[in-house]
Formats: sequence, structure tokens, C-alpha cells
Amino acid sequence: MTDKRFNIAIALIDVVNSEDPNMETSDDKNWPKELLYAQRMSQMLKRYAPEAGDAVRLAARAQHIQRWKIPRNDFPLNRKGYHQWRAALNMFHADTVGNLLEEAGYDQDMITRVKQIISKRSLKTNPESQLLEDVAGLVFLEHYLADFVARHPEYDEVKWNDIIRRIWNKLSERAHRFVQAGKIKLPELMSGRIGNVMRE
Repeated sequence: MTDKRFNIAIALIDVVNSEDPNMETSDDKNWPKELLYAQRMSQMLKRYAPEAGDAVRLAARAQHIQRWKIPRNDFPLNRKGYHQWRAALNMFHADTVGNLLEEAGYDQDMITRVKQIISKRSLKTNPESQLLEDVAGLVFLEHYLADFVARHPEYDEVKWNDIIRRIWNKLSERAHRFVQAGKIKLPELMSGRIGNVMRE
């Protein structure tokens, strides 16, 4: 039986993500970008790890909560600036979902647990954080890689192989097997490169 607080929290997360001014089209319908992303995260988690508990399910739904409020161009456009932006995002996402979980009636233990998952702390030692990292990587490969490729025609073969390798290395062995079993839809243009990395 689903915890009433879980349904309230999911609704609250969806409400704030529906405020995203950036729109994306999927199945001939326009969606607030982060609302669509949140739903894709939940759907992928259900496909990949249907046994996941509520903490991971909440973290997946809130992975990019109100992401538009901290734009990339507020930080230096270099590698250091990118890492500063990601660190700021992780803290912002964790704090934002923490407030919503408190509003939904969760206790501090659950709030802290979800915040730790989202903030990617102890990624190497916290299996729930790695599970979220897996789902985010799988969602990117299935839904966002093709658009990323289209936006970067200047990248050569070496650059693309490096990008795919970095994504692949963030995934767990379980996620590797999930991809290798053909359980996600890979963009046709990149499937060969991904296959090469998988065989390394």
C-alpha cells in the first residue's frame, strides 16, 4: 500500500516542476521541460529497478527539481565553472525537495536520506545514490543523447567516444547489463559508438 505522504510529495514535486518556462515536445504534446524529465526518471526507475523504495523513487522524481532557477550561464563557461554549477544544483535540488517532503509530512530521517541521494554524496558507498545515477544515465541515453549530438556537430569521433565512455563509466555493472540486454532505446546515430565502448 502506497504511503499517503508519498503521493502528496510526488504531487508537490510535479506542481513546482510544472512552473518551468522551458517547454519540450513529446508525443505531439508540449510539456514543461523538468516536469517531463521527472516523469521520464520515474518511468525509467520502474523499468530498471521496480523494487526501489520510496526514498529513491522520490529522489528520482526530484532529480532536476526547478533546475531552470540556476542556469549554467551564471557560472564560468569552463570545466571549473561546470563543476561549480553542478555542485550548486545538487545542493539546491536537495534543499528544495527537503522542504517539499517536510510539507508532505515526512520525518527528518526520510528527508535526510532523500537529500543525500540527490546530492550524490557518498556515491561510491551509497547504493541508492548509485541507483539514481544509473537511472539518470539511462534516461540521458534514451531521451537526450540524440538532441545533444544534434547540438554539437563540431565534435569529432575522439570527442564523442570520450563523452560516451564517461557516461558509461558512471553506470554500475547492473546498468551496463540493462543496456547490453537492449532494454533501452539508443539513438541510431550513436549506437555503434556506444557498442564500441561497451566492448572495451
